[in-house]
Amino acid sequence: MKKRKEFLPFSRPAIGNDEINKVVSCLQSGWITTGALSKEFEDGFCTLTGAKQAISLNSATAGMHILLSALHIGPGDEIITPSLTFASTINMIALRGATPVFADIDYDTLNINADLLAGKITGKTKVIIPVHFAGVPADMDKINALARKHNLVVIEDAAHAVGTYYKGVHAGGFVHPAIFSFHPIKNITTGEGGMITLNDTDLERKLRLLRFHGIERDAWKRYGKGGDPSYDIAEPGFKYNLPDMMAALGITQLARLQELNARRTALAGIYLRNLAGISGLDLPKKPNYDFVHPWHLFIIKVTGRKREKFMAELAEYNIGYGLHFSPAHRLKYVKEKYAVNPDSLPETERAADRIISLPLFPDMRDDDALYVCDAIKEIMKHG
Repeated sequence: MKKRKEFLPFSRPAIGNDEINKVVSCLQSGWITTGALSKEFEDGFCTLTGAKQAISLNSATAGMHILLSALHIGPGDEIITPSLTFASTINMIALRGATPVFADIDYDTLNINADLLAGKITGKTKVIIPVHFAGVPADMDKINALARKHNLVVIEDAAHAVGTYYKGVHAGGFVHPAIFSFHPIKNITTGEGGMITLNDTDLERKLRLLRFHGIERDAWKRYGKGGDPSYDIAEPGFKYNLPDMMAALGITQLARLQELNARRTALAGIYLRNLAGISGLDLPKKPNYDFVHPWHLFIIKVTGRKREKFMAELAEYNIGYGLHFSPAHRLKYVKEKYAVNPDSLPETERAADRIISLPLFPDMRDDDALYVCDAIKEIMKHG
């Protein structure tokens, strides 16, 4: 086959004129930090998820930080989470002085195996953090039932899950908190940014204080017409607020969510049809419960050759790729501090050296996806 000259990136944000005009309008308004647009974006997430409250942030990592802080997680506490997740979650657990306890995954879906969680619970366990991996929801019925039984907090890692539904409920629509990410590779973006959804008025107040220096009122309320610019701080907080010029981008992206995810789904369908049956590849599989997949990522597992060789060959065809993720239990500081036995995570280990994320973003053409499929067929045929 003829190799393309133009590089096909792994991801590219879908930014159109509506997004640009909304951001320009914000810039022209004279108010660009956290204000009315951030509140509008939060309200949009309540509508999407069914949660009563939403708190916008400058990153999902910031959301994990203030949530663990508000829950008073600290030394001696244990938090159950998969190892196959982005390092930021483990970093926040470690920085609170708590201990991550890794549960194994289901190889086919890459989600945490809910049937293994009970065996990880001890008297020190405080939180379970399931990940809706690549957009496929974790088995929330089993996780929530176990959490209720043991009086544990659940924090949904919904970084991949804008548009994810589990048995008709959108991620973040359960009674517990969820954290979303708006990094440029996500299904919608604010450039950088995050959102906590929740259903707890007291926790919401704590989180809003921690989000912005411990100050009770948002700046736009303090400096708007008739506002009182004085403030007091009862508890010190951080600087994690989402500016309006980023929220402007998010509002417009959220309005396009159905369109953007439909395009991702169509491209994933091309991959599924055209890569089916290729020896040496394992394709994504579905869980056995009702769900809606927004296709944040399309992850294959390369079993027929070394992944490093496969990646180098994709690069020769001018195709980008991603790796989601290097398991946390393999990170240097995690190995040194927590001494996790890899034998306790056999499916994570099985997947770890095989996974690779193929290009998937709304502005890809059908021909781009077909080119990737043809290139993979050539690579696997001449291995």
